[in-house]
Amino acid sequence: MIRVAAVGDIHMGPDSRGSLRPAFETLPDVADLLLLAGDLTRHGTVDEARVVAEEVAGLGVPVIAVLGNHDHHADQTPEVTAVLEEAGVTVLEGAATTLTVGGTVVGVAGTKGFGGGFAGRSAGEFGEPEMKAFVRATRRSADGLRRALEELADAGCALRIALTHFSPVPDTLAGEPTEIYPFLGSYLLAEALDGGKVDLAVHGHAHAGTEHGMTVGGVRVRNVAQPVLRRAFAVYHLAPA
Repeated sequence: MIRVAAVGDIHMGPDSRGSLRPAFETLPDVADLLLLAGDLTRHGTVDEARVVAEEVAGLGVPVIAVLGNHDHHADQTPEVTAVLEEAGVTVLEGAATTLTVGGTVVGVAGTKGFGGGFAGRSAGEFGEPEMKAFVRATRRSADGLRRALEELADAGCALRIALTHFSPVPDTLAGEPTEIYPFLGSYLLAEALDGGKVDLAVHGHAHAGTEHGMTVGGVRVRNVAQPVLRRAFAVYHLAPA
């Protein structure tokens, strides 16, 4: 069994330094890798990113992350990414990475994702330039995720995991006001998952949502936003085919 630890929306700042480190230091005993599902900082500043880096540096398990909307707020994403990567974190955006766990090749494809909504009540690429740009941003994220998953298929990974910040399904948004669903995720991400034969998809962003969901194609989806988990991280067990 491959043990996948995951959490998102930890929203760290200078006053939370060290708050997660004791729990994270137990990871080598309970998990084979850690996934961070975005919104790692509060405002996307370099100083906040350094706090995150201190929490996850040298944990003894691989750490893979995507950024969230909060991590983009200060328009310092290259700098934030550099700080995380210096601490050994693999940061994905429309890209994939592989690792070998006990002889099993595990692939992780990641993108932040974006909003747009879900089947029957989603935004369309029509009308004002602003609306077209909104939907095109979502489509670019979904296309990047799809390409990354294709890379993993070509690499012959025994297990494939998708990591996003925005949700691919409405299931894991239950508890959030329905009016904001279009700003919490998009069905286009789910289409990429179903086409990529994904074993597990994790996301964050929906603080008042629900942990468990599934795509139409049967991909297990987990909302790992920390306010949903109410603990430092969750661990999911995957069995290679």
